[in-house]
Amino acid sequence: MRSLRGPSRRRVPQAETAATDPLDTPSVPTSGTSSYAVRLESVSKEYGSGKNAVRALDAVTAAFPRGTFTAVMGPSGSGKSTFLNCAAGLDRPTSGRVMLGDTELSGRPESELTELRRDRIGFVFQAYNLLGALTVEQNVTLPLRLADRKTDQGFLREVLTAVGLGEHVKRRPGELSGGQQQRVAVARALITNPEVVVADEPTGALDTRSSKRVLELLRHVVDGMGQTVLMVTHDPVAASFADSVVFLADGRIAGELTRPTAEQVASRMTHLGEW
Repeated sequence: MRSLRGPSRRRVPQAETAATDPLDTPSVPTSGTSSYAVRLESVSKEYGSGKNAVRALDAVTAAFPRGTFTAVMGPSGSGKSTFLNCAAGLDRPTSGRVMLGDTELSGRPESELTELRRDRIGFVFQAYNLLGALTVEQNVTLPLRLADRKTDQGFLREVLTAVGLGEHVKRRPGELSGGQQQRVAVARALITNPEVVVADEPTGALDTRSSKRVLELLRHVVDGMGQTVLMVTHDPVAASFADSVVFLADGRIAGELTRPTAEQVASRMTHLGEW
């Protein structure tokens, strides 16, 4: 199993923040695709049929380089959850294609998708989804056990130390705070050494202090471990921890901010209706 450690990336101070044009969209590469963790190419997703059909995504094209932290934002009904589900292979697009590295997800049978998600994508959700009868260590290593893979004890210690839970490995979820439980969920997402960590409102159930610690952890996962994080959030402060923010409106990309501040994100969200 390869180490998570990768070259550290300097976090640019927020004073250097710059915004892109509201109509700019994340570019899709024409070559060197292996440097991109996830790509969506003209992805559309419709639910229902005929007059009752609802288009949640409308020909969305985006690419996310490896070793970056991207936040996805938009008003309710903008398509951000569908966007994340398609990017992670949890939902099949109606048209277009989704690439995980150089592997196309779109046309694969569910059995293959299940293995790809298990081995190459880490998931963190708003609900921690921990098993109360298992210890921290057992919850973290559960994906390996389900895949019938042996646990690398050295790598496990590295992950648990990185998330600040090295002293709590024998505790059960009920003995932990909400923030600690979410850090267990992050460790579980990392234990398979995935190509991308997908986080859906990871701080939505946490207080301000716990949220900050989880977001700092996700930042460290990228800067200190070389991971790629794709996060859906409604919180401008949470989004300010990312390298860039992609905005969705009516199922389409409505712009992007690089090196965002919370104030810039909040302002852009306010004006999404005008777009």
